[in-house]
Formats: sequence, C-alpha cells, structure tokens
Amino acid sequence: LQTMSGNEDDWLALKPQEPSPSQCCGSGCKPCIYDVYEKELAQWERAKAKQDKSLLMEKKEQSNNSELNPDTFTAFNISSVEQLTEDTYQYKFELPGNSSLRLSLGQHIVLRGVVNGLEVQRAYTPISPGNAEGYFEVLMKCYEAGLMSQYIKTWKKGDVVFWRGPFGGFPYQPNKHGELLMLASGTGLAPMLPILRSITGDEEDETFVTLVGCFPTFDKIYLKPLLQDLARYWNIRIFYVLSQETSLEKLPWSYQENTYTGRLNEDLMKTIINSCRRKPFVLICGSSAFSEDMSRYLKASGIEENSCFVF
Repeated sequence: LQTMSGNEDDWLALKPQEPSPSQCCGSGCKPCIYDVYEKELAQWERAKAKQDKSLLMEKKEQSNNSELNPDTFTAFNISSVEQLTEDTYQYKFELPGNSSLRLSLGQHIVLRGVVNGLEVQRAYTPISPGNAEGYFEVLMKCYEAGLMSQYIKTWKKGDVVFWRGPFGGFPYQPNKHGELLMLASGTGLAPMLPILRSITGDEEDETFVTLVGCFPTFDKIYLKPLLQDLARYWNIRIFYVLSQETSLEKLPWSYQENTYTGRLNEDLMKTIINSCRRKPFVLICGSSAFSEDMSRYLKASGIEENSCFVF
C-alpha cells in the first residue's frame, strides 16, 4: 500500500471510537475493551504521525480468520437455537473444520451486540466441552428489560454474531481438591458444566463433586437430562434448591430426595457442607447478590475465603 498524506478529515474518520460504559461487560477481561481501544488509538496515532495508513491494516487482517481472539471480535455462525425454558435458550455456534475453542475450564467469552444503535458487551461461559470439535454451545437467559436480551431474542439459525476471548477461568487440576462444592444459581450453571465433564471424562480424576443448583421452580431447571447423566457417576452428587416450590409432592420421585424447597440459607448450607465427604473447595456462580449471600453462609459454616472461587 502506498503512503498517503490524507487530509485531517480522512484521519479523523479512521480514528478509533472510545468505548461507552455499556460496552464494558465488567467481568475483568484481559484485555478489557478499554485496553483494546488504547492499543488501537496508539496504533492510529503512530500511523497518523507517519502519515501512513498501511500501519492501520494489521487489525483488519486479524479479524477475518475465524479463530477466537482476546483482542478482536470474530464472526461465528449460529447453527441451532433451542429454547430450554420460557426465558432461557441454548445456542450452538459453528467452528470451521473440526477446530475447537480450546478453552480452559470455566473460561468465558464476550459477546458484542448492537441495540438501538448502542453497543453492548456481555460475558458468557460456553457449556460445551472445551475440546468439542466444530462447534461450541452457550446457555443464555433473556431478561425482559435487558439490552443484550433484546438483541439475543432476534437470533435465528444462520445469523452471524461476534465473540472475543477467552478470559478468566478457574485453574482446575485433577485431584487437587478432595471435593468441589459447586453453588450455581440459574445460568451460573454454565461454568460448572465443563469442569464436571472434565472430571467424569477422566478415569484418573477421583475428585468428589457436590453441585447445588438454585432455580425458582422445577420447570426452570436447565439441562435436566445432562444433569441426570452426570449424577449417575459415583463421585457426583446433585442437589436442587427451588425457591418458589412449596412442596416436593408434585416432583418426579427421582428428584424428591435430592431437592429442597425455599431458599439456600445458612442452615441448609451447613447441612450440605456436613454431608460432603471431604472438606470442600467451593465454586460460586450467580448474580452478585447470590455470590455475596453464599460467601456469607460459607464463612458462617467455617469455610475460609481461600477455599472459594467466584466466577
């Protein structure tokens, strides 16, 4: 590309836009969208100082390959849409050839959406195994007033959406912890599933797991067949806590002995911890209010902060 001394207007048109607060998903991504902006701005300033637009080209080339990248958004096709409950959907995205996302356990990726001209970004954890080939799956809950939800609700098979990542994750190592206690509220189940699948898929991994899934009602428990399959393993126990159910009588009998009604409170937490086979290391995922409540109950049950990880 030849060097051009384009006028000021040309350069201003190429200047990266500063992100608005709605574009930051608040999940502590490295790099955050603001870091990416700083990097692009520095690149633009260098190119402008040298009056050389070819110096801006590297970021364009990068986003065309369909590999996930923490710095740039990459386009992925939706290959299927499945409604799980009235407000929760499971989306499957295509990966070229037999490639896989190669996420480490519990890592999240960031979705970009545009709603009414406003760009929004949110973090989601794929629920498919990290080594799944040719696809990845994400569990998403849509909220009435949620900006991103309005965008997600329009999706259909064949649509293209933009992701970047991966970020975060829980540094899981087989057999490092005697028992994992997973406390998940609603779609907080997502980062727990790849860890569970990794444990059940590894015959050498003898970690015990107690998963506590908190949902409003029995109908709102996601992925029941998958959870039932996981609960058949000798080292996996699954409890359900249903805040809006008043009695267990209407539930299928196979759920009655491992389900509690009401909320997961301090007393129930102590009961569950006392039933653990070893002193647990705790993983928590849910709303910030849920995480705060759980941390408080765990402290009251004698679990120290260094024995917890919050997604």
